[in-house]
Amino acid sequence: MNDDLDQLLKNLHLKKIREILDDELAGAEKKKMPYRELLARLLRAQWHARQEGALAWRIERARLPDANWSLETFPFKRQPAVDQRQIRTLAQLDFVAKAENIVFIGKTGVGKTGLACGLLLKALQNGQRGLFIRAQDLFDEMYASLADRSSRKLLDRLVRVDVLLIDEMGYLNLKPEQTNIFFKLMEERYRRRPTIITTNLDYEEWPNFLGNKALVEALLGRLRERCHTVRIDGPSLRDVTG
Repeated sequence: MNDDLDQLLKNLHLKKIREILDDELAGAEKKKMPYRELLARLLRAQWHARQEGALAWRIERARLPDANWSLETFPFKRQPAVDQRQIRTLAQLDFVAKAENIVFIGKTGVGKTGLACGLLLKALQNGQRGLFIRAQDLFDEMYASLADRSSRKLLDRLVRVDVLLIDEMGYLNLKPEQTNIFFKLMEERYRRRPTIITTNLDYEEWPNFLGNKALVEALLGRLRERCHTVRIDGPSLRDVTG
């Protein structure tokens, strides 16, 4: 590759083509490949590289846990309580287009987080932006936002996320202000963008940790109106995942 061509590819940010050009030219000359076919091969390689880079960026931004199963590696045989057909159907991502929520309910260690992360990963692979956040961290951020009056900024950021995964909703020591912000978050995502929640509490137990019963009833009314509830009453997989 001559210096001028190399500089042009560098200026145009065609990194993948710069990496493979010499080999591709040699191969094309050997096979007497038509110019159009060579150009298509180069551009296709560049496009795939950019897609892979964009996916890596979305995964990093989503803060997915380091050790999590994909839906392809989830041990369905070890967790017979999971309806594999239901999960495969959800993996087609119609719930994203329809802004439908998903709530995984089950005791600790049955694979709720693994399945939820698998669905979030599918959405990321499909081009959506996502975010994984543990419930305790979410409510801590909400409480901190009260001190510096940044609650509106926090809500705006969370509402814009295409698929929001809130993990480990359970008995937390919450203040009424945190519950109010959480309700506002769910209200603003309602019918606009889907939320995935994992919890070890059934719906009737939510008022016990969120507090305001009337507010919780309104929250659950909206959450469950467009919702897939996945109950997992099976053995613990704790040695592998949460």
